[in-house]
Amino acid sequence: MNSLRDLQQGETGIIIKVKGRGAFRKRIMEMGFVVGKEVKVIRKAPLKDPVEYEILGYNVSLRNSEADLIEVINSNEQGRLFLNEFDGIVEDEYFRQNSVRKDKIINIAFVGNPNSGKTTLFNLASGSRERVGNYSGVTVDAKTARFRFNDYLINVVDLPGTYSITSYTPEELYVRNYILEEIPDIVVNIIDAGNLERNTYLTTQLIDMDIRVVVALNMFDELQKRGDKIEYKALGNMMGIPMVPTVASKGRGIEELFETIIRVFEDNEPTRRHIHISYGPLIEKAISSIQHKIKVSYNSELTDRVSSRFIAIKLLENDQEEEKRINEQCKNHKEIFRCVARQQERILKNRRETAETLITDAKYGFINGALKETVQPGLYARRRKSEIVDTFLTHKLFGLPLFFGFLWFMFETTFSVGKYPMQWIENGISFLSESLMHTMQAGMLKDLLIDGVLGGIGGVIVFLPNILILFFFISLMEDTGYMARAVFIMDKLMHKIGLHGKSFIPLIMGFGCTVPAIMSTRILENRNDRMITMLINPFISCSARLPIYILFISAFFPNSQGTILFLIYFTGIAVAILAAIILKKTVFKREDVPFVMELPPYRIPTLRSITKHMWEKAWQYLRKIGGVILIASIIIWALGYFPVNQELNETYLQKKQNIEQEYLSSVQLSPQESDSIVHQKLKNEFEYQIGLLEVEKSVEHQENSYIGTLGKTVQPVLAPLGFDWKMTVSIIAGVAAKEIIVSTLGVLYQQGPSRRNTADNSLINKIQTQKYTEGPNQGEFVFNPVVAMSFMVFVLLYFPCIATLMVIIKESGSYKWGVFSLVYTTVVAWLFAFMVYNIGMLIYA
Repeated sequence: MNSLRDLQQGETGIIIKVKGRGAFRKRIMEMGFVVGKEVKVIRKAPLKDPVEYEILGYNVSLRNSEADLIEVINSNEQGRLFLNEFDGIVEDEYFRQNSVRKDKIINIAFVGNPNSGKTTLFNLASGSRERVGNYSGVTVDAKTARFRFNDYLINVVDLPGTYSITSYTPEELYVRNYILEEIPDIVVNIIDAGNLERNTYLTTQLIDMDIRVVVALNMFDELQKRGDKIEYKALGNMMGIPMVPTVASKGRGIEELFETIIRVFEDNEPTRRHIHISYGPLIEKAISSIQHKIKVSYNSELTDRVSSRFIAIKLLENDQEEEKRINEQCKNHKEIFRCVARQQERILKNRRETAETLITDAKYGFINGALKETVQPGLYARRRKSEIVDTFLTHKLFGLPLFFGFLWFMFETTFSVGKYPMQWIENGISFLSESLMHTMQAGMLKDLLIDGVLGGIGGVIVFLPNILILFFFISLMEDTGYMARAVFIMDKLMHKIGLHGKSFIPLIMGFGCTVPAIMSTRILENRNDRMITMLINPFISCSARLPIYILFISAFFPNSQGTILFLIYFTGIAVAILAAIILKKTVFKREDVPFVMELPPYRIPTLRSITKHMWEKAWQYLRKIGGVILIASIIIWALGYFPVNQELNETYLQKKQNIEQEYLSSVQLSPQESDSIVHQKLKNEFEYQIGLLEVEKSVEHQENSYIGTLGKTVQPVLAPLGFDWKMTVSIIAGVAAKEIIVSTLGVLYQQGPSRRNTADNSLINKIQTQKYTEGPNQGEFVFNPVVAMSFMVFVLLYFPCIATLMVIIKESGSYKWGVFSLVYTTVVAWLFAFMVYNIGMLIYA
């Protein structure tokens, strides 16, 4: 699909849609530019603007800005067009009579307050899998989907949740600009039916924009449960907007909603009409005066797209975005601004209030009047239950202990419940490894499958149950509304460290994945808030690090697993707080922004929602295992396998033959009874010597391999932290994705006779038994509780993964912040791990 402007000289197209509005639409249709008519490009002016077209047998000239608002298709696509009959009554009968054909593609934008169920409705209608949460800021970017309904191709855009369309926050600005610039055919305003007064404030702003709107009264079942009654058809008639009750969480009302959308699109919905909200004689006179200055012929490029009334209202409200739009697109912008200033002064003199205050009061007056006539409240208020629960959960004394107690319970359950399926998966990997060991012939392929593939991904996949349990609790917090309470009780603390209370949302989201957490910083109005939150978020432990913690905690802290995991996560939060304080006092000095955040009513999460969330995380994890982790494991294995040292192989082959010869000689000299104790001892000793020889050969081969060379080159930098060269290699590999650290350790520690014993085949047992084979620590264990803690702290704090680095660069708008994040997080990680190791060794010794 193209605009008329895209046609080249001599090309012909069929008009399928005329966007625009007001006088432009009337003039363009009077010239014959109606849907279904054929139009041909005759010639373009020397400067490519305007362009001469032929339509209905005569030639007309259009500017490019006007041609942009007319969509066309090729002549061979006429099957997409169809006839439409209309019997409704509207204020401008001309358009109804002449717009009798429509394109069978409908572009829809979903707009609504946070917690209104907008993204749930989007997911259900389109089959998408966007994350849904019961707090502000989950949807921070536009999500798109495409599907068919009743012979129509529906293009849906899920815009960020917003309370209004002023230019105060990035979401509000994004939503407004999308509607004005993309000009969707229908805007679907999703409203929480239980919070009509608050939600319909956004609806009044959409009315001012003079666009086609359909309202979805979502969560309608909750309104009915509390005993409220609403005459939604009467309310729709008052506002000129059709309203459809829906229950997105249960799939109710979806078909009716899209049938209504189609009727509005076909101009076949009698409820739909444009109204003006009355702001009183004083304000209306001011609006009219400003409109008169805007609606001049040389401003038509702007007024063809945007309602002059909407612009006038926003200018009275001192909206910076509309001031910028006027300044850029109106030649008489100085005259318009002088008119606005005069009208604002007149309003202030007469009413002792600003125009913005009076307009807001009038909107709520309009809302209250409409609701009073159409809504009958029930006998009790649902908020009452929320208030009782909030008495405890947001209490100044109990709130924080309850929140941290819940976090501790979450981490403890992650281990105590997760250890059983973890053991099942571990046994399955061991069984498969043993089967390949006994069935495959010796060679590179066998080593690749056992040491590279199973050793790498097998060491990571065992932690899938723990990750699912963790996300079960996070989903529970989000869907019930408790996450918003956590933000509320943390607001005072966040302000003390120089951050907005809303900054806690991206930090909590960081427990899942740092990438969307950093993207969600867009909910913060102040740039300094966004930058600080963005730069400290990598210290919040994401789920990719969880397998590393589980590995080392299971190996060295079996009696206090939940507590140690809680301390690791708490350490990340503490370091983030410290970094925020330093950044605020040095790089990002600023004044505090007032904290305003809705506390949504508590809701019982649906099993479907939580299950879907867990499945999505499981699928993401499995895809990563089958993709980047598998590839990284093979690369790490190859770097450890090559170069093949033939001389080394021959040396150890000779040593093996010597041991076998010695064994055979001992057997010949011993008693011949096959079941004798001496015979069995000789056999055990022989197998032990062969096992030691395999370990010795594997160690020497790894140390002389490519990866051994890399690890030993970098290892001196990390030696003060207690890391050997294998741990150093895993740290380097973890730059791509933190899960690769475990798979790298799994590959590097696949050595020795332990492969013959299924009971000792897990990575946990391997790291417990690793010893230094050379140097001053030769013969000592590589790992102990102090080294394990130092390693976990370093992994917690160092270099964010590549994806996080890229999103920091994108969201900050500069590569320097990506480089800064890379350097300062790694330095912080080194310092903290150094302190943990050296202080810990003094205590441990």
